Amino acid sequence: MLTFSGIVWRILYQARADRPLSPARASEGRFHHSGQTALYASLTPEGAGVAIRRYVGADDPPRVILPLQVTNARLADLRGRPEVSVIWQDLHAAGAPSPTWTFSDQARREGAQGLLYSSRSRPELSHLVLFDCAADLIRPAGAAAPWPPGS
Repeated sequence: MLTFSGIVWRILYQARADRPLSPARASEGRFHHSGQTALYASLTPEGAGVAIRRYVGADDPPRVILPLQVTNARLADLRGRPEVSVIWQDLHAAGAPSPTWTFSDQARREGAQGLLYSSRSRPELSHLVLFDCAADLIRPAGAAAPWPPGS
């Protein structure tokens, strides 16, 4: 477990820019299920764009990218472990639980407030998921900007 403080980046629909700390809207995701909450972000703007690419459609509403300040978060560091970055959606759609849930469930049991993990398609980039969005842990760190840049 490590303690992390720094700026992270999150991409949201522009209509949700006034709620940058809202947890993921999907009831299940890579590292949350069964009513668990999670906020997904990346350590770089580039990483945020890579992470959301799978979910972007041509007719989507406008999006923005926002910086968030994380302070003293206790994180399990799972970077460099390819098994953490599997494409979980296809397995889950076939009726299986996501294999990535075992990692987040274990981290939650050990008292972690979130995880760091490598991008599946660009392992040199890192993402973060927080299980808790408390004000002392994460807060807005600047204005939203259009995403993708130039849009």
